[in-house]
Amino acid sequence: MSKKNKKNQNEEPKVAQEEILNEETVEQNQEQVSEENEDPDKKIAELEAALEHQKKEYMFLFSDFENFRRRTAREKGDLIRNGAEKAMLELLPVVDDLERALDAINKGGDVDSLREGVDLIYNKFVKYLESQHVTAIDSTGKDFDTDLHEAVTMFPAPDPSMKGKIIDTTIKGYMINDKVLRHAKVVVGS
Repeated sequence: MSKKNKKNQNEEPKVAQEEILNEETVEQNQEQVSEENEDPDKKIAELEAALEHQKKEYMFLFSDFENFRRRTAREKGDLIRNGAEKAMLELLPVVDDLERALDAINKGGDVDSLREGVDLIYNKFVKYLESQHVTAIDSTGKDFDTDLHEAVTMFPAPDPSMKGKIIDTTIKGYMINDKVLRHAKVVVGS
């Protein structure tokens, strides 16, 4: 065999392999083109389904949030309307005692026993206030403090040491949890 024939024999298988590869590539490209032609419709359908799913999820979340908001608003309203219920329930025994005292006064009972009954009612009420963290502001003889006291009038001090101090308390002040509930109305020495 001549070199030329050997060369042609070697080239023939290479050419045949290249033709086969080219045919396979063309077939793959045709498959891809056909898939791509189908793909946009499929893709659109898939995206629309995903969008619809996301819309449903959003609506469920939005609905849950709206229900939560309404429920908390209703609960807050109930708390505001019924917040004083416990306090009022605990005051009812004091009212009952006061009614009994008024009945005793109307029947003309013993003055000393009436006084004792009213003292008991007063002490019961003070204990209730303390249980609610309400305390009286101690004023008489103390330095005047605008955060706790309201000066009703200025009065000449009986002695120089009482200048700027509270001589008398006309209306007692109260605090609740270290916050002034009502300022004490006082007479201040000048």
